[in-house]
Amino acid sequence: MNIGEAAARSGVPAKTIRYYEDIALIESAERNANGYRFYSPEDVHTLRFIARARSLGFTVAQCRDLLMLYRDRARSSADVKAIAENHMAEIDEKISGLMAMRETLALLTRKCHGDDRPDCPIIEELAAGTMAQSTGK
Repeated sequence: MNIGEAAARSGVPAKTIRYYEDIALIESAERNANGYRFYSPEDVHTLRFIARARSLGFTVAQCRDLLMLYRDRARSSADVKAIAENHMAEIDEKISGLMAMRETLALLTRKCHGDDRPDCPIIEELAAGTMAQSTGK
């Protein structure tokens, strides 16, 4: 199948498929006599695998590691689990950062009267940057 059909079947845009080939995340597709890329059902399966991993927030580097483990029938599930657990820790760290941002914004919005006066603690904080420094972000 051509790249358009592979894209439709895998849910991965053709431009992204080309990018994955350029960075050697997937092998470059074979070419037909007319020079067009040709993708097999296995290629589509690999693209779906990557798409699912990316939808869970795995980085391209993590996807590369997961693909290597997927293809290695002698793999240890502990290796796969370690990648997933490390990724969960990264997600937890991002969530903590977002919660800290939200707490700062909640504090600032509580301080702001939201009326016609020009005085605004939100603007003052953005200009001074003191609160963001005190929360460690």
